[in-house]
Amino acid sequence: MSTPRGGFLRFAAVFEGGLLLLAFGFGGLAGIDPVAALRFDLDGLVYGLAGTLPLYLVFQWSYNTHVASLREIKRVLVDRLGPLLAGCGMADLLFLGFLAGFTEEILFRGFLQPWFEADWGWLGGLVFSNLVFALVHWISPLYALLAGLTGIYLGFALDVGGERNLLVPILIHSLYDIVAFLAVAASYRAGLSR
Repeated sequence: MSTPRGGFLRFAAVFEGGLLLLAFGFGGLAGIDPVAALRFDLDGLVYGLAGTLPLYLVFQWSYNTHVASLREIKRVLVDRLGPLLAGCGMADLLFLGFLAGFTEEILFRGFLQPWFEADWGWLGGLVFSNLVFALVHWISPLYALLAGLTGIYLGFALDVGGERNLLVPILIHSLYDIVAFLAVAASYRAGLSR
């Protein structure tokens, strides 16, 4: 069953907006400002754009590989998200990618990572926040593992350049999601034409 474009976009906005409410709500309770490390500067922009390239290359390889377990992940993504994403235009996919990157990074790198760091140190913050990241991205055990590793990469990106900047993982996550959404939509459309 296909969800109409408008309904899908509204659902995504409400869901992702809920993540912001969680970040700011729990952040307020814990005394953590989830956007305290968000700086819009040239260094953050450059690191974010450059940091997207390794994930893009890994995505391209994994999305086009013949490894059976990775092909199964692709099939599940195309089957589940393809009908929804294929009904979206380029502006919609850009919106969805930036929305997901922005809200998820504020929750996971802006709130959870510093929250865990308070008790477990930098490494504990990195590991525990990304265990949660992996669990909420659970489609299969392998997909959760890959999401967790991606989260660790994003957690490292938070501190790239020596000064914490949330803009870096936001850009990497957003651009990665846009690439993935475009690929899934294209795969679904191509499947329909065969």
